[in-house]
Amino acid sequence: MKVKVSRKAHFNAAHRLYRPDWEDAKNNTVFGKCNNPNFHGHNYELVVSVFGEIDPETGFVIDMKVLKDLIKDEVEDAFDHKNLNLEVPEFKELNPTAENIVVVIWNKLRPHIDEDNDLEVVLYETPRNFVTYSG
Repeated sequence: MKVKVSRKAHFNAAHRLYRPDWEDAKNNTVFGKCNNPNFHGHNYELVVSVFGEIDPETGFVIDMKVLKDLIKDEVEDAFDHKNLNLEVPEFKELNPTAENIVVVIWNKLRPHIDEDNDLEVVLYETPRNFVTYSG
């Protein structure tokens, strides 16, 4: 029997959506206000879920304290109050769209989750706009 265990977290970050190889007009057409050269910010909400069998000894799929610390170390400390384009190495060459951010987060967390367990990350850029990645 597989059980899904989830932990919510959040971080605040700024970004700019643009491609340096495109002209300003094309960036403006494709990315609109999100192409602001002075960047813009979001209060990102994150839900990290681990699916797996319940350990008969502990009763856990994953220890929530371990999951909490992992999210803090790998995501919150790396992204919170940062300019994603300028301060987060993963986005030096990668446009920090919500889609790309959720994949980067998943890739940062996956090596720390037992290989027998599945991982899902849901990232809310706004209360109405969110993306999900499960690998």
